[in-house]
Amino acid sequence: MPKNETMESDISFETAMERLERIVEEMESSKLPLEELLVRYEEGIRLVGVCNQQLAGAENRIETLSRTANGRPQSSGAANAQDPPKDSNKIKNEEIRLF
Repeated sequence: MPKNETMESDISFETAMERLERIVEEMESSKLPLEELLVRYEEGIRLVGVCNQQLAGAENRIETLSRTANGRPQSSGAANAQDPPKDSNKIKNEEIRLF
């Protein structure tokens, strides 16, 4: 299983989202046995984690670029550094409910 996690962390955000969409379609079809549903669910959870990591990285890059473009750090930078984990947990929880 660690090998799969390594492979999944190397995929692009777009590829992960496409795979998540296929997984949801398969799960909604009601044609899969319970064991296969669980396998798809586990894969979906891993892919959601990959997407969340990539989104967080993109958000950090955008914040860095914004600060650089402004020529000075943002005044609420310390508060923003604490907020993304809460937001990504909220997003993660909302996305998990889709499965």
